[in-house]
Amino acid sequence: MRVLVAPDKFRGTLTAPQASHAMALGWLRERPGDEMSELPLADGGEGTLEALVDAHGGSLRRASVTGPLGDPVEAAFGLVQGPSGPVGIVEMARASGLGLASRRDPLRASTRGTGELIGQACGAGARTVVVCIGGSATSDGGAGMAEALGARLLDGSGRPIPPGGAGLIELARIDLSGLEPALRSVRVVAASDVDAPLTGPKGAAQVFGPQKGASREDVLLLDRALGHLAAVIARDIGIDVRGIRGAGAAGGLGAGLVAFLGARIRPGVEVVMEAVGFEGRLAVADMVLTGEGRFDASSLTGKVVGGVLAAAREAGVAAAVLCGDAEIRPEGVEVASLVERFGRERALGQARSALVELAAEVAARAGKLGSPR
Repeated sequence: MRVLVAPDKFRGTLTAPQASHAMALGWLRERPGDEMSELPLADGGEGTLEALVDAHGGSLRRASVTGPLGDPVEAAFGLVQGPSGPVGIVEMARASGLGLASRRDPLRASTRGTGELIGQACGAGARTVVVCIGGSATSDGGAGMAEALGARLLDGSGRPIPPGGAGLIELARIDLSGLEPALRSVRVVAASDVDAPLTGPKGAAQVFGPQKGASREDVLLLDRALGHLAAVIARDIGIDVRGIRGAGAAGGLGAGLVAFLGARIRPGVEVVMEAVGFEGRLAVADMVLTGEGRFDASSLTGKVVGGVLAAAREAGVAAAVLCGDAEIRPEGVEVASLVERFGRERALGQARSALVELAAEVAARAGKLGSPR
């Protein structure tokens, strides 16, 4: 049997390459004669930078940028050769991610560092910049990103608004005349792992604000602030970002990239799958293994696992999901959970060895899951 192993990261325990290797190791322990092919994936969140750079044989470069709460951080960006010239790869979590924040403060956290990384990529010659938007500490609608690139977001007195989502309430006018000239000839793609709108019950503040540290009162303030930003963008730039799918990704950075840089939002998993030639690899497989830390309803909307399962169904390839914890079990898909099989303590503390064992157990049932073509 030819098996393609294509998981996402298990957040907090295993990177996508580590999870991929553990699955392959466990499978071969039970079925040593099978042919394994490892293809770790990402969807716009953490790990997307390496996935795209590795797929294209590119290089990583480093820069000192402004972290989410104003402290300097060292961040990497990628440069690869595309069909139309150099492509810059920016993972916003490297500059404005939740893991970089000394405290969770979405009212003040800024995407300025992400804008600085975009500027660095353009300065290195990128004609296209792919901005991977996931894992953010921010809810500023991309305001900090835009300011880092020369835009002016001003209050009623003509002064720059304060950083962070709360500062958007004071926004009176947007001036893009000072935007870096090089950006006018650069194509920007936003690779998003969610399709959330900017505001409302399923928007950036309501859904993602609490995990960034927002209280109920903060969520209401941020939702109002992002709505105000959208209104000023519509008036001053002529773009309505409120109805754009993915505009709410990364605390509204999706909306900011569209409005300030003319970006196109694409599902991050599609961007990565195209880059690594997933369709071709799947075409010669008899079965595909995928997985992530938490398998729930959101996994089927723009995430790696959902993208892999959809592609497998279309190609007629059997699929199995190995995950940390499972809330859903789609019909026709084998789902195996570390928590269910080994308990939460081992699933978190010994994720690698547990995943090896789980993969071996799934392999032992392989005859029932799919048969070689």
